[in-house]
Amino acid sequence: MPTVSFIVRQAAVKGHHLFPFSKMAQDSVDLSSDYQFWMGKLSVWDQASTLETQQDTCLHLPQFQEFLRKMYRALKEMDFNTVIERFPTIGQLLAKSCWNPFILAYDESQKILICCLCCLINKEPQNSEESKLNSWIQSLISHILSAFRFDKKEVGLFTQGLGYAPVDYYPGLLKNMVLSLASELRENHLDGFNTQRRMAPERVTSLSRVCVPLVTLPDVEPLVEALLIYHGHEHQEILWPEFFDAVNEAFLQKKISLPTSAIVCLWLRHLPSLEKATLHLFEKLISSERNCLRRIECFIKDSSLPQAACHPAIFRIVDEMFRYALLETDGAPEVLATVQVFTQCFVEALEKENKQLKFSLKTYFPYASPSLAMVLLQYPTDTPQGHWHQPLKHISELLRKIVEDQTCGSCGGPFESWFLFVHFGGWADMAVEQLLMSEAEPPAALLWLLAFYYSPCDGSQQRAQTMVEVSAVLGCLLRLSRRATLSAGDLLAAAGEGRDADPGPPVPQLLRRLLLTFLLRVPGGHAIARDTIALMAHTDEITHEIIGFLDQTLYRWDRLGIEAPGAGELAKELLKELHAQVQQRM
Repeated sequence: MPTVSFIVRQAAVKGHHLFPFSKMAQDSVDLSSDYQFWMGKLSVWDQASTLETQQDTCLHLPQFQEFLRKMYRALKEMDFNTVIERFPTIGQLLAKSCWNPFILAYDESQKILICCLCCLINKEPQNSEESKLNSWIQSLISHILSAFRFDKKEVGLFTQGLGYAPVDYYPGLLKNMVLSLASELRENHLDGFNTQRRMAPERVTSLSRVCVPLVTLPDVEPLVEALLIYHGHEHQEILWPEFFDAVNEAFLQKKISLPTSAIVCLWLRHLPSLEKATLHLFEKLISSERNCLRRIECFIKDSSLPQAACHPAIFRIVDEMFRYALLETDGAPEVLATVQVFTQCFVEALEKENKQLKFSLKTYFPYASPSLAMVLLQYPTDTPQGHWHQPLKHISELLRKIVEDQTCGSCGGPFESWFLFVHFGGWADMAVEQLLMSEAEPPAALLWLLAFYYSPCDGSQQRAQTMVEVSAVLGCLLRLSRRATLSAGDLLAAAGEGRDADPGPPVPQLLRRLLLTFLLRVPGGHAIARDTIALMAHTDEITHEIIGFLDQTLYRWDRLGIEAPGAGELAKELLKELHAQVQQRM
């Protein structure tokens, strides 16, 4: 399984398949050796009546399906004679596969087998032997299409593992058995103190083992759900580990649909599945369009992680993986934005699940100040912008006390406070807007909040110097806003963009944020927005930073119900133009 570190590093290298032709040649060599291996396996599985052979079959089903895919890709490129010359026993291999109920039940194996068989049909048979071969292939296809209308022998393979006697069941056997077993598991779960009626642990384990190749079948979903929710009184996990892997993989690939309660049980009972689900989300975010919070929100909600994170244990594991991603990328803006969107989706799920918290905030953020967490959660939706100053001042005072008061070590120190604050990073953006919309002296509380957000590792003296510098820039911007005409050069000079001395990261990012907000929020800035951005965006990284700012601003305004027709339209136009420029450079 890839690690968070590995996936984060992949953000810099969006994968392209190299040397495709040499890869095809290698696949051809590998197919021949794989063919012999699977022929041997199928011969062993042919009499799949023992527990060991069934277990071995289930363990190898994903790899065997991948082999069938490779075989189909090879067969469709060959004529009939070439196929027989290269794979003289191909008929035996496909026939053994068709008569193995475990293979037929697994994922897309039925469809792939039919495709392979169709490649063997001779469209213009030259003699009776070829006609017989066509009929034989058609009979195999008919058998596959009537899957689960088993005879007694096939039924016995499943019923033996499930604890039923092999009798002459009708075609609805599987569905009825599943519903019956799911009902039995639920009754056991609800009536766990009745030891006489309780299902034996060995039987539950057997059920989970038999379900491994069947998890993608819609009729089996009730049994899968019942197994996940079922809890016996054993100290150790009784469900098969491969069952958890199979269910999680099917869920991530959207091959099954399960309620959130079942997914929560899956991820709580099998932490590798939760880690894989989180890494799967990271991979999707990395491969998606950069700086598009709407798309990020869709991916996050579709993952079911925010809903499952209403359970504190799941939230803390996912949050720890986000923490690691932030540390690995030195607080990259894209990762910060993703943490904020995830937190927002999580809070929405929390409010939807129950109006009153089942768990205290301390269980979700154990190293942070509970009073600070509570204030940050109270996002000012539908609150007029003129009333934002007071909650921002309160947040700043709480943070400053925790960060600068050495007696507050129990709250985890500066990093933990910053990590909590970045979950609700929209407050920092609101602070920037408040500073630019006011003509009064910049409040020290808001200056400190921004200095801490953009440079959490600074000491008190460094932070104080940043506050002085930002205050001076705000004074220059205020004087410029009163001018009848503005120029991009004057604006950049006010922010110190043209000077040689580098104030040191991440202050430049904060100064750029002030400039960009000025361009959108001050009417005189609209006319020089394009010229200013053209001068600012002298590297690809800064261009992406500006795109991220515009996307985040539009996203936040939409969520807060802020109406800014002129600024909103300008932001959309600039965003479209910058995206076009990035595409041209690629």
